[in-house]
Amino acid sequence: MPIYEFKCLKCNECFEILFTSAQDTAEIKCAKCDSQEIERVLSSTNFSVSGGSASSSASAQTRSCSSGSCTTFDIPGPR
Repeated sequence: MPIYEFKCLKCNECFEILFTSAQDTAEIKCAKCDSQEIERVLSSTNFSVSGGSASSSASAQTRSCSSGSCTTFDIPGPR
């Protein structure tokens, strides 16, 4: 059951929507101001890497692109 996180572009409120199946549909609007001007945001995650002797952390690289800005995340672990 995926939980998607959204941000209202009108009032900056962040909210989540739980979908119980891949076929679920929902009218996505801000609960605070009722606006449908929203964007999906990347949720933060917690992770643990075990079995390795080296410890490292995730890193992010942000750059400009044609749609505004793009971010690439490098998360440690087996590839």
